Amino acid sequence: ARLRRLVLGADPVRRAVYILGAVPGVWTFYLGVVDQLGADPVATLERTLGLWGLRLLVLGLAITPLRRLGGPSLIRYRRAIGLLAFYYVCAHLAVYLLLDRGGDLSTIWADLIKRPYITVGMLAFVILVPLAVTSNGAMIRRMGAQAWQRLHKLVYAAAALGALHFLML
Repeated sequence: ARLRRLVLGADPVRRAVYILGAVPGVWTFYLGVVDQLGADPVATLERTLGLWGLRLLVLGLAITPLRRLGGPSLIRYRRAIGLLAFYYVCAHLAVYLLLDRGGDLSTIWADLIKRPYITVGMLAFVILVPLAVTSNGAMIRRMGAQAWQRLHKLVYAAAALGALHFLML
C-alpha cells in the first residue's frame, strides 16, 4: 500500500493524470509492436514520444498563466505533468540511443557533433534530469523551497531548447 501510494499518490485525480498521460506512449508502443507505425517505425516512435514530451512540458508551463487568467487551478497536478513530460523525453532519448543508433557510442557522439538539433535536445535533457530528480517532497524540504524554486526555473530553458530542437528538425 505504501509503495502504491508513493508511486500513484493518494489523490485519485493525480493518479488519473498519470494514467491518462501514459496512454499516448503505451498506444504508440503498441502500434509499433503490431507494425502499424508506417514505413519508418523507429522514426515515428521517436518523433511521437518527443512530441508528447514537449506537449506535456508546455502544458505544465501553461498552468500558472491559465490560473492567473481566471482559469482552473491545476497547480497540484503540475508536478505530475512535468514528470510525465520527463518520462516521455526519456523514452524519446532511449528510442534514439537504442533503436535508432543501436547503442553505438561512436555514432551517437558523431551525431552530437554533426547535428546541432541533437546537441540542443541533449542539452534540454541534461537540464531536465535534476528537475526530475528533485521533483519530490523530500527534495523540496531538503533543498528549501527557495533554492528548489530557483532550480526549477530552469524548466523554461529546457522548454525553449526542446522547442528549438523540434523546430530544427
